[in-house]
Amino acid sequence: MIKKITMICILMFLSFICYGQSNFARGEEFFMRNNPSQAVVFLERAISDDPANAITYLYLGIVYEQLDRTDDAITIYRRVLPSAGRLSANVANNLGNVYFQRGINDMAEQYYTQAIGFDSGFPNAYLGRANTRVKVGNTQNALLDYEQYLRLDPRSTQRSNIEQLINLIRTEAATAELRRLMAEEEERRLAEERQKLLDTVSASLQSVADSSRGISSGTESVEHYEGEFVLD
Repeated sequence: MIKKITMICILMFLSFICYGQSNFARGEEFFMRNNPSQAVVFLERAISDDPANAITYLYLGIVYEQLDRTDDAITIYRRVLPSAGRLSANVANNLGNVYFQRGINDMAEQYYTQAIGFDSGFPNAYLGRANTRVKVGNTQNALLDYEQYLRLDPRSTQRSNIEQLINLIRTEAATAELRRLMAEEEERRLAEERQKLLDTVSASLQSVADSSRGISSGTESVEHYEGEFVLD
């Protein structure tokens, strides 16, 4: 009887393991086939089967993104991030991607930076952070990230586009600096011209003031007549 009960327990345990593996395996299969609507069902079950498997969370987060369930993607990524281990950079980078797509640039940059902290050789995090920095106008630091990305992934399919973007940013920066210098020069010229006119007007007023001091009221030259003035 005891042997029978033990055997039943073993079979149940093996059945549970196989069920868990089956959910993950099927979810992964649909995920690899780019079928998120089917993958999501099995991946959610697989997390219930094995809450410690970080790759399941990563797959499920990507599936949620594909299904436009970005809130769920953020939740699942944040849930696994503290225990993602070797996948920490991937998870943080994906969080950065979600926030970037939603236009929440400060959070996007924060998670891209966190991904780089987990793995300084993770090229996509530099690319994501560079794109985010361009959006907020931090172009000089964006250039540094683009250049680092190309160093880490020299065969990137986006290399040509990124190099063109780098050149464009540098040209814009040079143009902006030239305009700044020209504006400063024009401002200086106008200030000098204004000062010259002010000096001229001031000198003119001083001349008028000086000349007015020599004008007599004429009272001393008026003859004083006594008596009556009689007309003939």
